[in-house]
Amino acid sequence: MRLQRSFASIAMLALACTQAAALEPLRHNNPGLTVDLGVGLWAWPLPMDWDGDGDLDLIVSCPDTPYNGTYFFENLGDEARLPLFRAGQRVGAGLQNAQVSYVDGAPRVLTGRKAQRGACVELLNFLGKGFDETRGLGLSLVDGAEDRVRANQWKYVDFDGDGVLDLVHGAGLWGDYGWDNAYDDKGEWRRGPLHGYVYVFRNHGSNARPVYDPPLRLQARDQDIDVYGMPSPNFADFDGDGDLDLLCGEFLDGFTYFHNAGTRAQPAYEPGVYLTDAGRKVAMHVQMITPTALDWDHDGDVDLVCGDEDGRVALVENAGGFRSGAPAFRQPVYFQQQADEVKFGALVTPFAVDWDADGDEDLICGNTSGNIGFIENLGGGRVPRWAAPALLEAGGKPIHIQAGPRGSIQGPCEAKWGYTVVNVADWDHDGLHDLVVNSIWGKVVWFRNIGSRSSPRLAQAQPVAIGWPDAPAKPAWNWWDPAPDELVTQWRTTPCVVDWNRDGLNDLVMLDHEGYLAFFERAKQGDQLVLTPGKRVFKSGPGPDAQAASSLGGENGAGLLRLSSGQAGASGRRKFCLVDWDGDGDLDLLVNSANINFLENTGAQGGMTTFEDRGPLGDRKLAGHTTCPTTVDWDRDGVPDLLAGAEDGRLYYLANPRKAERAEQ
Repeated sequence: MRLQRSFASIAMLALACTQAAALEPLRHNNPGLTVDLGVGLWAWPLPMDWDGDGDLDLIVSCPDTPYNGTYFFENLGDEARLPLFRAGQRVGAGLQNAQVSYVDGAPRVLTGRKAQRGACVELLNFLGKGFDETRGLGLSLVDGAEDRVRANQWKYVDFDGDGVLDLVHGAGLWGDYGWDNAYDDKGEWRRGPLHGYVYVFRNHGSNARPVYDPPLRLQARDQDIDVYGMPSPNFADFDGDGDLDLLCGEFLDGFTYFHNAGTRAQPAYEPGVYLTDAGRKVAMHVQMITPTALDWDHDGDVDLVCGDEDGRVALVENAGGFRSGAPAFRQPVYFQQQADEVKFGALVTPFAVDWDADGDEDLICGNTSGNIGFIENLGGGRVPRWAAPALLEAGGKPIHIQAGPRGSIQGPCEAKWGYTVVNVADWDHDGLHDLVVNSIWGKVVWFRNIGSRSSPRLAQAQPVAIGWPDAPAKPAWNWWDPAPDELVTQWRTTPCVVDWNRDGLNDLVMLDHEGYLAFFERAKQGDQLVLTPGKRVFKSGPGPDAQAASSLGGENGAGLLRLSSGQAGASGRRKFCLVDWDGDGDLDLLVNSANINFLENTGAQGGMTTFEDRGPLGDRKLAGHTTCPTTVDWDRDGVPDLLAGAEDGRLYYLANPRKAERAEQ
């Protein structure tokens, strides 16, 4: 019987691979709906009149998996300030560090390779065509190249007003920062900050025959201009006095203004100040921002069009006047597009559930920014119609879990990330759906539903309490200690709520502090529900081959199932769901991988359940970092289908191969 079952599983895997084309993005199917304009992970906007109709379109490059490409969002021309755009159309491959400069009113695009000392390349004859034609400029950043240059941003500018185009280079240097696990026991970062320097290559030739001087690192009052990584330098006359000031972005979320107190020919910069609006820092929602300065709304002042880490693009509008020594800008407003593919930020983590008790499966999703969204199923059966994502609130405010300066093991440069991973379940057994959430912190919390089944309302987060017999467990690299009854595990991992032992109480199955899949059993003590420490009751079977098993980072062979064996920043990151995928009556594991791997439950013996890795369910790569599985049954045939949250913030659907087996019978 076991042998027959194994052959059936292998046949099922083969069928799944033949159906990989079905791993396709979920669409809103909702004509007239508008949503935030967005590409995949990380947006690099290049505003220009791509189609020659007289208005500014958005060309947006995305360098990441699986949405790698450069996309044309057509301006529908209904309004100058915040027009509506068509859904993106791919016009080329993703560009590295793409920057647009305007020279005599025409856009010119430069790119720089990610590699250290990456060469500057200009893209030619691209309007309405694509970005295949290039020419190298023969320049690369030498000064500081040994210092781990990541941002490599190039622009044209007549820096000194002599009528000849110079080259500007923005460099994000990571040498002082290093990477990963460098906090002391008080949570202070022991290494240096990110650096973001701006260099000018002066041209003492002509525009036709440029001859560039060695790079000059710009200063403000005899100190290097140095923002927090990825400077995205923009030169423009922000104050209207006839010379060029400098405005930079950063690896985090803010904008720094450097006033030119010198002249057009001999710039002299004042120390930088953050842009503010009504006393608040002007800030993007996430980080890794990519601002471009131009007069977007044609009102005579210089605005910013800025990309965000989650793939969205915003207008940061110049409000006119000055505040606190800097030009006045408004807070970002994200552009809108006609709805096409369903998207919620980046590295989306979906969970399918009937959240509003109307009889269909909605989606509750986390993402990199630390928000949690509700994407309502508006009906349609097998092909649902979807509303725009709405942020869930707790205590009257949008849920927004963030690392801050001390919460990410990879350091303070990740302050704006939250990496929420969500399960929906009745945690307190009162008949209502609550949220159980993990995040960048590794702290497992829950949001109690204090509303109703059809109108959920969430209280503020509280820790998932656990009865530790001794000191609470935690990952060895965490600089901070959990509270005595607090459940802390590896970061960015799924807290899977399931009645594993079928005793009527919701348990937790999730990674423990060392990356092993563990069973955290729920029990009753009097009238109280208590959670007990995790037991390692899951084994790793051999799988069809060693490569498939090792693709999950687990222990190949008959050992305990360890889904994450990495240390510090390489730890955790595991998303999974428990579901009877193959229809044999027990719960299998679907686990994040290049797309999603199927780990078959091959039986339990002596209190241990074995899972064998059958490999990926498709051949489409959805992850540079991670994916997240959930299952849906929109056609209500009793067979679970896969919905995978991908790196690009989109959701990819794959019909269970058992449906094809049924059709053949």
